[in-house]
Amino acid sequence: MTELISSLEAVDVRFPTSLELDGSDAMNPEPDYSAAYVTVRTSGGDEGHGLAFTVGRGNDVAVAAVRALAPLVAGLPVEDVLGDLGGFSRRLTGDSQLRWLGPHKGAIHMAAAAVVNAVWDLYGRRTRKPVWRLLSELSPEQLVDLVDFRYLQDALTRDEALDILRRAQPGRAERTAHLLEHGYPAYTTTPGWLGYDDDKLVRLSKEAVADGFSQIKLKVGADREADVRRLRLAREAVGPDIRIAVDANQAWGVQQAIDWMRSLAPYDPYWIEEPTSPDDVLGHAAVRRALAPVKVATGEHTHNQVMFKQFLQAGALDVLQLDASRTAGVTENVAVLLLAAKFGVPVCPHAGGVGLCEMVQHLAMFDYVAVSGTTDNRVIEYVDHLHEHFTDPVRIQDGHYLAPTAPGISAEIHPASVAAHRYPDGPVWQAEAGA
Repeated sequence: MTELISSLEAVDVRFPTSLELDGSDAMNPEPDYSAAYVTVRTSGGDEGHGLAFTVGRGNDVAVAAVRALAPLVAGLPVEDVLGDLGGFSRRLTGDSQLRWLGPHKGAIHMAAAAVVNAVWDLYGRRTRKPVWRLLSELSPEQLVDLVDFRYLQDALTRDEALDILRRAQPGRAERTAHLLEHGYPAYTTTPGWLGYDDDKLVRLSKEAVADGFSQIKLKVGADREADVRRLRLAREAVGPDIRIAVDANQAWGVQQAIDWMRSLAPYDPYWIEEPTSPDDVLGHAAVRRALAPVKVATGEHTHNQVMFKQFLQAGALDVLQLDASRTAGVTENVAVLLLAAKFGVPVCPHAGGVGLCEMVQHLAMFDYVAVSGTTDNRVIEYVDHLHEHFTDPVRIQDGHYLAPTAPGISAEIHPASVAAHRYPDGPVWQAEAGA
């Protein structure tokens, strides 16, 4: 009997991180880290888990978008889906009616990411491999079959993608062994939330260096004088050899970004992240030209592979920060990684949030093993929040992500955590309402 995808379920899960101002930045001063949490089930009893990350209000919209995709998924033969994951992704993002809500952007695209990642999780579980390793063991031909080249061919052709993957193929085994032994370099944003006071900033910055991190990140963009003070304190705390990135979370206009960053220049910021609107390709290019050698980093709010293509073609970024659930999940991110490799731009994924560290580590590790073949100037963001809620949480040692060994994409949340933080009827939120 043919095994089918029997159901696709979505739950609104929220964590009250605003109480301690964890995650606070110039545009999100009091976020409640949240997930539209997806479970795909098969008629044979298997499951896969994925999620779309939000910061509180509106998480119900992401859940509704996932549920709108359910009729496109339930009832499909499992082997057909897993045998053509590129086609499955295009089925979700190319539906003739639902695509009107994007296309390829917004809540409906993030919903597709949650579902696509859940299906990759299912695939990893069935093959008993973590997704980074599953991807790294696919042939170049299988990997390029995942990619929709329709809008990319003026920047990246199928043959160019094959050449990139074939050049990296001979060293896969050695890089896999190195990754399993040493892990993947990380940086931490834990010290730098905008709502933290100076003492906490200094203490956490020193702790990050003691824990082996060679880069930290500070949120900026609300108060220039305060940013100068905070960056000065952080530089004094970590010394001259630790990289300090700063992140404006889209707070500025183009000239404002240039002027503000010149005020911070005495403290040697490594990159400025999201200096202006995430849709403004030419604005990012102007900021990059004005502020060099300070690097420009962006990507966590870049909607799709076409926008990444344009950023790269325009020379508008130095550091590409893909996100596990902003574009349409693993499948579209394979295209983004290939674009970055074609243009020689390092990928430093966005993480933090709920489950983003868990999922995006798989993409960076796949990139190292099978695409770029290097970790030079590449780090995965790390934030020390909420990992205890996951069945396969990230593991950090000496400032490195240790490679996951459990099957799947590491996105499964403990059932007890889902039940406790389900919004609005979970006991955590019932207690908040009572308070």
